[in-house]
Amino acid sequence: MTIDPQLRNLNIDLPACPGTLVKLSLLMADENCAIDPLATLIETDMALASAVVRTVNSALFGLLKRVETVHEAVRYLGMSQVAGLTYEIGLRGAFPPSPSLQSIWDRAGVRGLAMGRIARQLDVDPWQAHTSGLFAESGRAVLYAHDRERYVALEQQSSDEAQLCASEVETFGVSHSALGAALCQSWGLSREVTDSVRARTNSPGQWTQERPTVQKLLAIGHAVDQLLLNPATTGDPEAVWADMEPLAHQVGLHFQAFQLATMRVCERLNVNERHT
Repeated sequence: MTIDPQLRNLNIDLPACPGTLVKLSLLMADENCAIDPLATLIETDMALASAVVRTVNSALFGLLKRVETVHEAVRYLGMSQVAGLTYEIGLRGAFPPSPSLQSIWDRAGVRGLAMGRIARQLDVDPWQAHTSGLFAESGRAVLYAHDRERYVALEQQSSDEAQLCASEVETFGVSHSALGAALCQSWGLSREVTDSVRARTNSPGQWTQERPTVQKLLAIGHAVDQLLLNPATTGDPEAVWADMEPLAHQVGLHFQAFQLATMRVCERLNVNERHT
C-alpha cells in the first residue's frame, strides 16, 4: 500500500500489521469462511488466545456463564466481533506500552464494541463499524510514539478535536486523522474504514462528500462518542439526540431505529462497566 509522502518525509514510522492479523484478514475476506478456522488461527497465538477468552469473560460482555475455550468465545461472539477484538489486541501490541496510550486503547475498545453492535441492528457491516471504531484515534498513538513530549503539550493546549488537528498540522505537517487513515491503508483495511477514520474529525456538514456507507459509520461513531466517551455530553442524551436527528436523516439512517439501537447498546455497556 502507498503511504502519503508527507508521512515518509516526516520519518514517522507506521507499525507493521502483525502476522496473525494478516492471516485473519485473508480469512475474513472469504465469504464462506467458517468459525472453526478462525478459532484455530487465534489458538496458534497463546497471548492472543488468552486475551480473547479473558476479554469475553470480562464484565463488559455480561455473560452469565464463563467460557473456557477460544472456540466457545468465537461461537458466542460471532466472527466479526471476535475479529474486531483480535484487531484491538493487535493494535495495542503494535505500539510500545505506555500510560499515555492507555486511555486511547480504553476508548478504542468501547467504541469498537459499541459501533459493531449498533451497526448489526441497522444493516450496516458490523466488521467495518467495529474496526473503524478501533482505529478512530490510532493516529494519536502514532504521534505519541513519534514525539510524545510535543504531542502531549498539543493535547493540553487544545480545547477540541478541530483545534487539535490544526495544531497537529502546524507542528507535524499532518493530522492524527490522516495518520490513522494511513495506518488503516498500510494494514490493508477496507476503503470504508480508512475513509471513516480520515473524515472523523470533519464537521458533519462535510460528511456529504463521503460515500453513503462512510457517512453511516461516521454518524454511528459520533453518537457513540457523544453518549459514551465525551464527559461534556454523556449526561445530556436528549441534547445529543436533538443534534443527531438531522444527521441521521442526512446519512440515510432511520432515526428511531438508530436511536433505539444506540441507546440499548450504550445502556448495556454502561451497566456492565459499572460492575467491572
